[in-house]
Amino acid sequence: MYNPTYRDVHNKFKLNGFHLDRDDLCRVAYSFIKEGEAFEKPVGDFILDWFDDKDYIEMQTSGSTGIPKLIRVKKQAMVNSSLATGDFFDLSPGDKVLNCLPVKYVAGKLMFVRSFILGLDMEFVAPSSRPLKNNDVLYDFSAMVPLQAQNSLGELHLVKKLIVGGAKINTALEEKLLKLPTKSFETYGMTETVSHIAAKSVGEKSFKVLPNVTIEKDDRDCLVIHAPNISEEPIVTNDLVDLISETEFTFLGRLDNVINSGGIKFSPEKIEEKLSKLIADKRFFIAGVPDADLGEKLILAIEGEKYDLPATLFDKLDKYEKPKEVVFIPQFKETGNGKIIRKDSLL
Repeated sequence: MYNPTYRDVHNKFKLNGFHLDRDDLCRVAYSFIKEGEAFEKPVGDFILDWFDDKDYIEMQTSGSTGIPKLIRVKKQAMVNSSLATGDFFDLSPGDKVLNCLPVKYVAGKLMFVRSFILGLDMEFVAPSSRPLKNNDVLYDFSAMVPLQAQNSLGELHLVKKLIVGGAKINTALEEKLLKLPTKSFETYGMTETVSHIAAKSVGEKSFKVLPNVTIEKDDRDCLVIHAPNISEEPIVTNDLVDLISETEFTFLGRLDNVINSGGIKFSPEKIEEKLSKLIADKRFFIAGVPDADLGEKLILAIEGEKYDLPATLFDKLDKYEKPKEVVFIPQFKETGNGKIIRKDSLL
């Protein structure tokens, strides 16, 4: 049985077409740091950190729901996460993969670790909103954020299996992905869980956890993750869920985002889901802002220049779900990996 450690590099691993071992990778890392392009320098730093004497990596959380913080993640936990991903998505040594995510964040780092450990043939490109542009290579596997997937719909036939994470896939994008030959999956995870701990096929409602992970709810109805190969302690989240079993759940929304308007609690994500087909070409979110009468009132924030909204926009919403105000914001504030920071965007 293959039981790799973080010191191992699979003999089938390739980076941009070249077989590289640990020593080769360290030489490449120095080259990236000294002479590389802006997107390659963090790769060089990461590779040197990965192969140093410490058993952990320091990583920054995304900051989408709070102040970004530096956390220490065990390297072996990242190896174990990679093995679980390989098992869940049936990845084999020699599979061709595309890494188009910034290596500053956990998802981009994990693509490297998966490739080291599983022996993947990885092509690493500059992160961009349309990573497959002018590309005709066929890939077995890739990972993208929703914006990249949305902008790559015309080229995604080049990817056999795609995982989409970092933010929720809206209904409009989901329907487009279902029409493609690509097997697309939405993932659930965070820096603290060392990338994803659950996934679901696009079009399905509930997430299934990866191997060696179980789940429960706490008294707030928030997800608690038990993943002993990744974290010695249970990981308590602020994500509201419906629990189907100890290995399957439906995501309802963030506890942090819940709006209390006139004594009625609303999950913005549920309202956003209803609007997603009608505002398919713009980024938007539902938020609560202080109100003298209601405590908080619901507003709809849309990114970009002001335009006339269709009169039927809110027809599918329940009476109390209808926003009291629509605001247009030229550009949303976002984290380095593209997640919208709702509160900061409204300032």
